[in-house]
Formats: sequence, structure tokens, C-alpha cells
Amino acid sequence: MRWAVADTEDGGVLLCPLDGAGRPAGPVVAERSLAEAVRARPGAGRWVWRSTARMYGRLLAAGVRVERCHDVEAAEALLIGHEEGQSGQPRSLAAAWARLRGLPVPEDPPVRAADTQPSLFEPAPVPLPAGTDELRALLEVYAGQLARAGAAEHPGRMRLLVAAESAGTLVAAEMGHAGIPWRADVHRELLTELLGERYPGGQETRRLAELAEEVSRAFGPGVRVRPDLPADIVRAFARAGIALSSTRAWELQGIDHPAVAPLLEYKKLYRLHTAHGWSWLASWVRGGRFRPEYLPGGAVSGRWTTNGGGALQIPRVVRRAVVADPGRRLVVADAAQIEPRVLAAVSRDPGLMEVAAGDRDLYAVLAARAFAGDRDRAKLALLGAVYGQTSGDGLKNLADLRRRFPRAVDYVDEAARAGEDGRLVRSWLGRTCPPASTALPDEAGIPQDGPAGYGSTAGARARGRFTRNFVVQGSAADWALIVLATLRQDLAGLRAELVFFQHDEVIVHCPQQEAPAVVEAVRAAGDRAGRLAFGETPVRFPFTTAVVECYADAKA
Repeated sequence: MRWAVADTEDGGVLLCPLDGAGRPAGPVVAERSLAEAVRARPGAGRWVWRSTARMYGRLLAAGVRVERCHDVEAAEALLIGHEEGQSGQPRSLAAAWARLRGLPVPEDPPVRAADTQPSLFEPAPVPLPAGTDELRALLEVYAGQLARAGAAEHPGRMRLLVAAESAGTLVAAEMGHAGIPWRADVHRELLTELLGERYPGGQETRRLAELAEEVSRAFGPGVRVRPDLPADIVRAFARAGIALSSTRAWELQGIDHPAVAPLLEYKKLYRLHTAHGWSWLASWVRGGRFRPEYLPGGAVSGRWTTNGGGALQIPRVVRRAVVADPGRRLVVADAAQIEPRVLAAVSRDPGLMEVAAGDRDLYAVLAARAFAGDRDRAKLALLGAVYGQTSGDGLKNLADLRRRFPRAVDYVDEAARAGEDGRLVRSWLGRTCPPASTALPDEAGIPQDGPAGYGSTAGARARGRFTRNFVVQGSAADWALIVLATLRQDLAGLRAELVFFQHDEVIVHCPQQEAPAVVEAVRAAGDRAGRLAFGETPVRFPFTTAVVECYADAKA
């Protein structure tokens, strides 16, 4: 049985049982709270609500969990992107209902800036028009979304994607509730070890001050240079007869000057100080846990992002503070060479599927078959095909791949051509890349305006490079969602908790005796997700796992 649930103005909820087509299957029931409603229906198959982020946190705080849900906002984002290529359009219940009725579509509330502190209060939901009953709107939108998913280009895949995205919202809420185990004392010790003591005001530390002085001295007596100001650095090098286009590390590393070494060290430590220093620790770690706010599908490709905290960019040195509770362990699982394996599965290239058929190092197998045993060249060739490296050695490597794996190379080539032509490009399950008329994130490397904008040759080629990768990276993100959903199911009977997810890596915090069962559950989830997402293929999706007390020990 499915249950639609909507809030009431007095703090209660209204519920309506639904059949498989999303139609009402019984009378509307009122309950005093969402927690009471769920507790009274332990066998409910799926909860239909406007937003997991708004509803599920209340349940978790009351010690209540649900098995499945349909998140209307998450589904709307996928469906509007698939139907009209309008990724990023308003996704709220009010917006979905307005589209259904042909009314003006209200804007979503602004997303909180990524570098702000944790929010104590959820923003108010986008209101429905006056006099509109929330439960009625929810029922209409849900039935409409089921119909729209069924009318998709590949309805079975789209239904799976919508279900997986909703499952991802449950995982995200549960991970935020559980938190990553974090030793604040270890974090403070490593900050003092690397940065030195803090000076009054907290804006500078002893080690940063020493490095700043070294940089200044390198430019001559009496020169004062602020290493944290790029313009200062560019001017200082210009006075020394060296022209810089930026102060990025790769450009500085090619310069022979005594300021380079202390400047690079300063930049590395300054990033640590500003991104994960004492202020970050005070803002984000409470009660031995770091609880970021995960945003499933926050990136165009379907990859997750976070609202503040930088959870997806935890530096290796800071991982020393991620320590399991006494008697517990961290099972850290990393998907091995996921993008080439996904390319094999979605392209159905017989040769590449054979290379990806086992748990062995895919690049080593590829090197033995096609690149005279040169693993580095094999890796560069395959990733170059995915990311569009078609100059220099990349062009020769691509030609070698095309001869041996023509269907795989044709698959990404066609995605690139579609992107250059401004056509819609989709992941295997149906997540849609925005069309050329929609701005993509700057990090995609696509020019946004000016002479190299979308209408230009350079802009079209840049978009083609993005869509070439999108069909693989987006499909990998779809697969990862299903991994999370299946792993969550398998862990339901254990005390183990999913506490971290990053693209192709998961961390489970579990009692020491449960670690072997968790490792097996991760292994099974990878292969099961491969079959569910891509059908029966010989491609395997193995994880490398490590059972450790400290996250930093999981990587060589």
C-alpha cells in the first residue's frame, strides 16, 4: 500500500491510501503527527510526499524510518528535464501543480550559499495558491508524474531512475542524521601541527606568517607580498621579469624562482586553514559528528553536492580526524574504474565488455590486449576517449581504441555530436543534460557568453566535450544511486550505518563484528546495481574495500 501524506496548518498530517496507479484507494485519514502516522502503518510500501528534506528529518528525530518514498520535488526535477530539457527549472510541489494546471510557475527558494554555516531551520515551502488543498495537489501531481514517467523515451528506465533518486533522498537524510564520526581533538592537533599556533583574531597562524615572510624575502629586501592575494603575486613576479597568467599551482611549478616553493606550501596550508580550519570545526562538528547537508542530484550529471561543509572535498590530511567509535570500524568502499566499466555497459561494445568482465585491474587488462602492456597509456587512452582528448598522443590513442572498440568510441562520439548540435543528451536511465540554450555550471568548462558562447564554434565544441562525458558520468551517477538504495536495504537488519557517499565511494560505520557482512553487502550491491541499471551484461562493478579505524588509513 502507498500512502500520500501532506502537512496541515495545525501541525498534523492528512493521509490518503493509493493504488499502484496513484489513485485514491480509501478515505483520507487525519493524524496528529507524521511520526504517529508512520508508526501506525509499519507495512506501508511507499510514502508519497512533497520533499524528503522537509518530511523525513522529523521522522528521524523521532526515531522512525521508512523503507521507500516518492519525493515529488526530486521526481519533478528529473521529469521536467527529460521532457523539455529544462534542467534547473522550479521543482517544488507548487511549481509542479502549476505546470499541470497551465498556471504561472513560481520560483524555487534560493539555495543557501555553499560556504555558510549549518541551517537550524528549513526554509518555508513554496506556497500553493490560496485555497488549494495540499493533499489534493499532491495526489494530482503524483498521478501526473507516474503518467509522465510512463511516457518517457524508455519508461522502465525512467521509473527506475525516479525511484532511485527518491531512495537517494532517504539515504542523504539518514547520513546527515547519523553524521560522520569526527574526532575534534585529533583535528585540532593536526591543525596546530601543520599551521602552528593561531595569532589573535584567528586570520593568520605562525606557519602561514613564516611562509609569507619567506615569499616576500625571495623577491628582495624590503619587498612585502601578500601570498593570499593573487594580484600581489602576479605583480611581484612581473617585477622579477616573469609573466604569469594565473597563480595556479601547475603554472607556478614551471617557474624557476626561490619564491615558488614557499608560495606553493602557503597556498596548500592556506586552503586547509580557510576550508577546514578552526572556524570550520567550530561550525560543523558537534557531539563527535560532522553532519553535512547532502543534495542528491545537485550537479547536472546527477552527482551529489552539499550545502556547506565541503564534505565532498575532505583533504587527505584531514581524514585523520575521521575515526570510528570504540568497538566500531569504518568500511570504506571505492568503486574500481567505474567510468570505463559504465562505458562498456552502455555502449554494449563486445570487446570492452570482455575487458570489464572481471574484478581485475581494467587498465592492466586493456594494456595487455591493446597497448603492449603499457598500463599508463591504456588508462590515458580510455579516459581521453571519455573526456574528449583528441590532440597530440590522445588522437593516436583514440585511433587505437576505435579499431578495437568501435561501438564504445562511437557511443561517446555521438554524444559529443549531439551536444555540438544543441540536441538533448541523456544518461542511460534518462537523466537529461540541459540543451545549449540553458547555462551549464562554469566547472563544466563550457563558455557561457561572449565570442566563445554557445553560438560559436568554440562553444559548440566545448559543449560536445561536456556531453561526451555526460553520457558516461551521468550513467555512473545513476548506477551509484542504485548502489546506495540496495546497500541501504541490505544493511537494514544490522546496526551498521551509511555515513558518507562521494561519487563512487561509500563509508559504512559499523560494529567490528559486522564488518565482514558489510563488505559482502557492498560487493553484492555493486553487481546488483549493474544488472538493475544496465541489464544483463558481462560487465562487473567491483569495489575495493578497507576495514579501518581511521579514514586516512583506507588509502595508500
